[in-house]
Amino acid sequence: MRLSAMGDVAMTVPVLRAFVNQFPEVKITVVSRPFFKPFFEGIPNLSFFAFDEKERHKGFLGLCRLFQDLKAFDIDAFADLHNVLRSKIVRTLFAVSGKKIASVDKGREEKNALTRFENKIFKPLTTMFGRHAKVFEQLGFSVDLANPIFPKKAILDSEILNLIGNSPQKLIGIAPFAQYDSKVYPLDLMKEVIDTLALDQNNTILLFGGGKKEIEILNTLCSGKENVINMAGKIKFTQELQLISNLDVMLSMDSGNAHIAAMLGVKVITLWGATHPYAGFSPFNQPLENALVSDRDLYPKLPTSVYGNKKVEGYEDAMRTILPVTVVEKIKTSLK
Repeated sequence: MRLSAMGDVAMTVPVLRAFVNQFPEVKITVVSRPFFKPFFEGIPNLSFFAFDEKERHKGFLGLCRLFQDLKAFDIDAFADLHNVLRSKIVRTLFAVSGKKIASVDKGREEKNALTRFENKIFKPLTTMFGRHAKVFEQLGFSVDLANPIFPKKAILDSEILNLIGNSPQKLIGIAPFAQYDSKVYPLDLMKEVIDTLALDQNNTILLFGGGKKEIEILNTLCSGKENVINMAGKIKFTQELQLISNLDVMLSMDSGNAHIAAMLGVKVITLWGATHPYAGFSPFNQPLENALVSDRDLYPKLPTSVYGNKKVEGYEDAMRTILPVTVVEKIKTSLK
C-alpha cells in the first residue's frame, strides 16, 4: 500500500493496529517512505517495505520494479490507501497478475458539496479511518474500530529527560503550525494561550515544529518562561514520537501532529480555520467537542476547502473567533 504525507500515513496506523489484532493470521506489508517506518514499529504481523522514490522506484519503470519487489513477498491482495497515480499503477499491475485489489474512496463529490460556497451541504462525512476500514472490507476483512488499541507510553531516554526535566508535571504539547496559513492559529493568540498555561508551574509546555523559520518563532514563544520548551531541532524524529506518546494532551492545528498524537492514544485538541472536522480528517478516537472551530455564523462559507489551500478574501481572521480563553479551558478540562 502506498502512502504519502505525514498525516495521511499516521491516519492508517490505528486501522492497521485494529486489523492485525482482529486478523492475527494475516501478514501485512506496508509500503511507504523510509522516514515513516517508526510509525509502524511494534505492530505484530506487520513488516515495512521502504519505497525508494529517488532511485530504484522512480518513474514508471521504477514502479514496475516496485511491483516485482513486492511480488517476492507472495502477496495475496493489494490495499491502496492512497489512491494517487503511482499507487494506481502498482495496483493495476497486481490486478493484471490476478491478485485481489481494493482502493480508498476519497469521497471527492461529498467533500466538494461540503466546501463549496453556494448550496453547501454541511454535514459530517465518513472519516478517513472509516474509508480505510472500507478498503479492507472490500478484501473480505471487516475491521471494527470501536475498541482501539494503543501502544504503551515510550520510556524516555536520558537525552529527552535532560531537555524536559524529570519532575512529575503535566506535559502539554503544542504544535502551532500547519502546511497552509489558513489553518494556523494567529501567533499573538497562541502566545496568549501559552503564557496563560505557563502560569501554572505544574505544567510543562513542549513546542513542536521544524525548519529554521518555525524554530525562530517557537523560540520567541518560549522566551522568558522556564516551563515552556522548544523541542524543534533538538531531538530525532523517533525521540519525538517517544515524547509525544508521553504527553497528557496535544494542542494542534488540523495537521500531521494531531494525527501522530492520536495514533499514540494521546488526547488531542485541534483548532480549525479554513477546514473543518466534518471533512473526515478529525484525529482518531477524539470527541468532536475537542475540535474547536471558527465561527460559521460570522464566516458562513466555512469550510472553504478540505486541505486549507484556498485563500478566501475576508476570511483571513476567521480563527480569531476561537478565543484563547476557550482553548485554555479546553486544555485544563482535558488535564483533569
